[in-house]
Amino acid sequence: MRPIDLDAIDRKILIKVQADGRISVADLADHVGLSPSACHRRLKRLEDEGVIEGYVALVSPTALGRGTSVFVQITLDRQQDQDLRAFEAKVMECPEVMECYLMAGDADFMLRVVVADGSDYERLHTQTLTRLPGVARVRSSFTLRTVAKRTSVPMR
Repeated sequence: MRPIDLDAIDRKILIKVQADGRISVADLADHVGLSPSACHRRLKRLEDEGVIEGYVALVSPTALGRGTSVFVQITLDRQQDQDLRAFEAKVMECPEVMECYLMAGDADFMLRVVVADGSDYERLHTQTLTRLPGVARVRSSFTLRTVAKRTSVPMR
């Protein structure tokens, strides 16, 4: 996807919607200085063009007993297309995996998983991660605390 050309009003809309996804179109229109119908058209265009991918509620993992994040580097024994696809399909079935990235460098994949604690991660490691297709090595790093966590993409 190539970057979309955005004007100042589009950027204002995106900044406000990233901060409050439940804002009404009327309030958003007031904030950016448009009529509600013009604001709605712009919002719809941003959605249709894939700039706005969706709307979510941010749920606290800690409140649900999943307050420990672990970053996991996974190296596969082979990096053929079918091996990568097999791994990717199976990792998507694991609900603890919050993010998964194909990497360049030492590891083939970087995952961020959420677990309750060290014992919960041990279960995930032994019963799931090491059994994913083609896994040769798993390296884990536990977070001590979150210093920064953003959900808003910066606007230029």
